[in-house]
Amino acid sequence: MHRLLALALLLAFARLLAADAPRPNFVLINIDDLGYREIGAFGSSNRTPALDRMAAEGRKLTSHYAAPVCSPSRAALMTGSYPKRALPIPHVLFPNAAVGLHPDEHTIADVLHAAGYATAAIGKWHLGDQPEFLPRRQGFDYYFGLPYSNDMGPAADGTKSNFGKQPNPAQAAKAKTAAPKKAAAPANDATGDRSPQPPLALIENETVIGRIRADDQVPLVRRYTEKTISFIRDAKAKDRPFFIYLAHNAVHFPLYPSEKFRGSSPNGLLGDWVQEVDWSVGQVLDALREMKLDRTTFVLFVSDNGGPTQQGAHNGALRGSKGSTLEGGIRVPGLAWWPGKIPAGTSTDAITTMLDVLPTFAKLARAPLAADRKIDGVDLWPILVGAPAIPPRDEFLYHRGLLLEAVRSGPWKLHLAKNELYNLTSDIGEATDVAAQHPEIVARLTAIADASKADLGRDGIGPGVRALGRVAQPQPLIALDGTVRADVAGPQKSFP
Repeated sequence: MHRLLALALLLAFARLLAADAPRPNFVLINIDDLGYREIGAFGSSNRTPALDRMAAEGRKLTSHYAAPVCSPSRAALMTGSYPKRALPIPHVLFPNAAVGLHPDEHTIADVLHAAGYATAAIGKWHLGDQPEFLPRRQGFDYYFGLPYSNDMGPAADGTKSNFGKQPNPAQAAKAKTAAPKKAAAPANDATGDRSPQPPLALIENETVIGRIRADDQVPLVRRYTEKTISFIRDAKAKDRPFFIYLAHNAVHFPLYPSEKFRGSSPNGLLGDWVQEVDWSVGQVLDALREMKLDRTTFVLFVSDNGGPTQQGAHNGALRGSKGSTLEGGIRVPGLAWWPGKIPAGTSTDAITTMLDVLPTFAKLARAPLAADRKIDGVDLWPILVGAPAIPPRDEFLYHRGLLLEAVRSGPWKLHLAKNELYNLTSDIGEATDVAAQHPEIVARLTAIADASKADLGRDGIGPGVRALGRVAQPQPLIALDGTVRADVAGPQKSFP
């Protein structure tokens, strides 16, 4: 019986990739700072019926890896390359950064757009806020959203405090008066302004259309959802396959769930916002069903990094938090949904990563990859459909910024600093160091780490690292006085 099922899966896989098979649409949903155990399908008490249904109708990815923080994770997702290869920065990008993802990188959108897909990025970008780095320069037909995190703005605008805890007018005036004058980023700090940060800019395509204050954060989930469904309807009307990258600013601090969801969860504002994200996913999936696109659309749901436990996030049994290469900082919940193609109610513990999204989508779209650059991702489709095969990925490198901190091979993970070895199959919480019992495995994983010296380098910039995009004189999209820079200004020249 198992042999017959395996044969059927392999035949279905072959038919899907046949030259005359319809190419699927793609919806990639990326949540900001969503912990490993924040949705029902991964053990949360938050009520997430849409995501639970998505898991019941699709496949859970229980060993899916991102990066410890936002910008590197998104670089890996877009390019199919280790973050250090495509975006070699020590941490994340801040507003007014002189560097960003190089426009010559081949993103998922570049690859699919060249194959005839309509492409849209909706939500958080965080790969550079200068016009040269925005989504329309990276293969997307349409962009609507914030170019960075929702906390990267002035405190007086509510970016450093949760809903209901914004500074009062007197505090805001004091903060504004006390803020030092805007200065150019120091020569040794090309990754942008930390303080004072310019106002958050809402962008449509390459035009600043608004300044995001506290009240404007509340409807972001709804606005992103409406833009996504509108783009799907438009692409369907034009009979074009589509790729939509829906990257919510939720559930990153500060937390701004809308009134409908406020107080609805057992886990405070964070749980409320998780439940609103679930609503958004449900709206998108319902729209696909209503338009009879569910059987021709592959939806992938992930988080960009582990949850920040110091802000109340839940990573379940995983040790660690956002910002680290412990499993709690880099392993994220993943759901793959495509009715009739991805088997329902299934799960895989095979290693899957952000790096693998580009080659997987490209294979399904029959879109060629550039031959002039190395990518680190692999095609995951055999794993997603449950075809009996050797997992396409057995190894994974855990970078934090430019430093290689850990290596995984099969179930084994080696933390390089202290030579701590963990078996993630039996010890997902990295509680028991078994290096002394398995010196041969320590030696093998150390050799994998050492082999990276000739490519990415174990620390610093190795020969396989590609160049950052760079501008000579970065300028904020909206200055501290509310003035919009001329090359991205629409009819409204300022948002004081």
